[in-house]
Amino acid sequence: MSGKKKGRDLRARIILLLLAGSIILLSWWSWATKPYSSTGNSVTITITSGTTTDQLATELEQRHLIRSANLFRWLVRSQKANFKMYAGDYELSPTMTPTEIIEQLIKGEEVSNSIRITIPEGYSTEQIIDLLVQKGLGSKEEYTKVVTEDSFPYSFLEGTPAGIHRLEGFLSPNTYFIDPKMSPHAVIDMFLQQFAKEMTPEVQTRLSSTKLTVLQWVSLASLVEKEAVKATDRPLIASVIMNRLKRNMPLQVDATIQFLLDTPKAKLFNKDLQIPSPYNTYLHRGLPPGPIANPGDASLHAALYPAQTDYLYYVAKKDGYHAFAKTYAEHLKNIKLYQ
Repeated sequence: MSGKKKGRDLRARIILLLLAGSIILLSWWSWATKPYSSTGNSVTITITSGTTTDQLATELEQRHLIRSANLFRWLVRSQKANFKMYAGDYELSPTMTPTEIIEQLIKGEEVSNSIRITIPEGYSTEQIIDLLVQKGLGSKEEYTKVVTEDSFPYSFLEGTPAGIHRLEGFLSPNTYFIDPKMSPHAVIDMFLQQFAKEMTPEVQTRLSSTKLTVLQWVSLASLVEKEAVKATDRPLIASVIMNRLKRNMPLQVDATIQFLLDTPKAKLFNKDLQIPSPYNTYLHRGLPPGPIANPGDASLHAALYPAQTDYLYYVAKKDGYHAFAKTYAEHLKNIKLYQ
């Protein structure tokens, strides 16, 4: 076979491959740009502040509103719509095309009667329930039953303690738009869905490398959330807790005592440190049985990536920052200086 013929055959093969690829791509495009279904009920989707296009696309695909998350991401980015989407509560239908869904999100056509509610970072389950009740979104009895008894299909809830604090740590602080018609179960599930977005491949890889369970990670983050006031202190406080855990030292975190009190105190006394509870980190070594609050993203990140230090102690200063120490002698000096 001559060199020219070989060249023509190679070109012909390349052209055939390109044509085949184009046909496959066009076929996929035609399929992916169509509505997920010709029938189906509307679904309420909540976009909270901070929701990324990737997270939204994944949720839409999982809830059978679009056929391809990848196509949705491409459409959003090609239109630069990720800068224009409004946070809110939206009614979307599987009969809508991906383009129609994007247009509705850009216009901000949210459910008109939704109630805006912001869950502050560090709130406990009981505080969240009180806030929901104040907003007229159900009764305390209903929410108490949901958080203590209802089942939810999330593996990250494995091992959580029974009772009112079963979902503690996993009710993600954020701003939500809630339809008053939603059941208490659906409202709590909305918060848990938001936490599910935290379980990225990066987070799971990091947990595996640090040998932390999800429950341990969130418990550690909740301690950081309640102890830290200033952002720069979060990874430092996380490092102190991790260093004490490695040395099997009692954590002696005051926030775990405040968690046990009906009303927080400005100052703890020795009798408070003797409260018999597995959450008392003065009496029991290791992390508490579960989180003591619902931490925000900054505390979750600090717990996952603590600063690399030799600190074993810290004491609060009047300006909100903490003074850190490697030895008990240094710690005593800091106490005299700042308290």
